[in-house]
Amino acid sequence: MTDVDVIIVGAGPTGLMLAAELRLAGARPLVLERRPEQGTTPKAHGLSGQILDLLHYRGLLDRVRGLVTDPVQPHRFPFGGVHVDLTRFEEPPLKALSVRQQSLERLLEEHAIELGTEVRRGHEVVGLRQDDESVTAEVRGPDGSYEVTAPYLVGCDGGRSPVRSMAGIGFPGTTYPEVNRIGQVKIPDGLTVHDNGDIETPELGRIKAGFTRTDTGVFALGSLTPGIVFIQTTEDDPGELDDDVPMTLAELGDSIRRVLGGDVPLGDPVRLSRYQFSARQAERYREGRILLAGDAAHLLPSTGTAINVGMSDSVNLAWKLAAEIQGRAPEGLLDTYHTERHAAGARALLQSRAQVALRRGHDEAAEALRAVFQELLDDEQAARRLSAHVAGTDTRYPMPGSGHPLAGMFVPDLALETDEGPTSVAELLRTARPVLLDLAGRPELRELAQGRVDVHTAKAEDRPADVLLIRPDGYVAWAGDTDADGLREALAAWFG
Repeated sequence: MTDVDVIIVGAGPTGLMLAAELRLAGARPLVLERRPEQGTTPKAHGLSGQILDLLHYRGLLDRVRGLVTDPVQPHRFPFGGVHVDLTRFEEPPLKALSVRQQSLERLLEEHAIELGTEVRRGHEVVGLRQDDESVTAEVRGPDGSYEVTAPYLVGCDGGRSPVRSMAGIGFPGTTYPEVNRIGQVKIPDGLTVHDNGDIETPELGRIKAGFTRTDTGVFALGSLTPGIVFIQTTEDDPGELDDDVPMTLAELGDSIRRVLGGDVPLGDPVRLSRYQFSARQAERYREGRILLAGDAAHLLPSTGTAINVGMSDSVNLAWKLAAEIQGRAPEGLLDTYHTERHAAGARALLQSRAQVALRRGHDEAAEALRAVFQELLDDEQAARRLSAHVAGTDTRYPMPGSGHPLAGMFVPDLALETDEGPTSVAELLRTARPVLLDLAGRPELRELAQGRVDVHTAKAEDRPADVLLIRPDGYVAWAGDTDADGLREALAAWFG
């Protein structure tokens, strides 16, 4: 007799998104978080990529936009010491919102609880055991130790994941010695900011916006908000950081002094954080009834992608896990979580490791490489392609039964006309149910899908295919016209 359907270890964005998605699919998750309260140490400060589209499809994007502190306009995003200029695009190929991770976590926790999730804080998983039927977690809570059992357990407990270690899953890769310190500070007396973003300091004179490289590290300078300057230092330090120790303004000032050889006046801090990069990926995302998602499954050596990839893991996993628990999953469905998301994680590692190679060199050859790379990114097609890689919007999963260009891709948000009135793909996916969308009046194909997925008939001005079979995670499982055999194969593969 199990207590819940899924035990989720970790109440970060990945774990909380997984909990909400499981509830939408009809499963009963329990979230266990070792920290008694949400951490106060600043972490990620933005949300970007494919997950923004998915949040729109779940009706959450407006709530997330309500958390925005500094509106992000079409911008130049950093890529390994160079920049990709998105200001020229009417519709930027990489979307971003400036949202503090703590605010995002609060919103996702509220959403998961609204759907019926139980979140227990101050409950640390200290042991695991599994058999052919279930997983049991040994938990140390505020009122003592206890055990909880479920058919499955998912480790969403970060890069140092105890769940991954207890499951015996290897985590090969590299931890880089560079330490990055970030400060967003108010502009103080004695610091002049020029129109082009350069700053003027009493001791060091003029410092240009962008990257300044010295023999001891890199100083990065920019500004997204009037009255506030963004500063980052990068230095090599062979030690390992303690994420639980908050960074101070004095620590940032000391780092600036080591990198530039002098002081930069710093006003009151708006944000202070530090981080160290690792490039690691779990050997497998599943060990029996234990699965991994988010940083427990992959660590990326660049900013701006980890939350996107981690929350996308959750959306991919939830509907498959719920189908398995409810006894309606076709054979092998749950194994496709590892197949699809391990490949997506490896692709995210590819571009983030490329950033390491671009940014770490300090000699003339490295400067030449960055200059050539920057020239390439001045071409629109190259900027679009790299943006899609970073965003994860170029992810394509292998799909049986369909050779259509849309098969395996994230479905576009088509504007639709139905007998009941206007709607959209985003509206149809609000409930996280699979959908067969008939855009050309194909009753014989609709009949094949009845009872297994939600069936809708509509018209679209720009019709990409006659019929689309859309998975709950927003990916097209099949697209075509009269190929009943192909649709039948896709339905059997994904929905039994």
